[in-house]
Amino acid sequence: MQYHDLLAGFVRLHVLHHAAESEVYGQWIIEELSRHGYTISPGTLYPMLQAMEARGYLTSRPDTTGRAGRPRRVYVATADGRKALAVARERLQELLGEVARPGGLDRGGSGP
Repeated sequence: MQYHDLLAGFVRLHVLHHAAESEVYGQWIIEELSRHGYTISPGTLYPMLQAMEARGYLTSRPDTTGRAGRPRRVYVATADGRKALAVARERLQELLGEVARPGGLDRGGSGP
């Protein structure tokens, strides 16, 4: 993924958003992200999911109701994950207000 270091936070927020709506699993996340222009491999996604779970944003459980009954892990946002998502949404709204304005950032006293 080009600009990985910058866009990784957006990917995490996207994952958390969907995991707050319903259970999600890795291949579905990869396909969903691709619809939004992100290319992410399982080798990148699964460590990210594990890290989000270790930080308490997600919880997972095994599931065998997928295609051909193959085992997979499904993820859902925790209460802390939902709180973090709410904070991120507030910050995102603020950021969008700045970067979406014609002329970019407001230089009226708060920046260099």
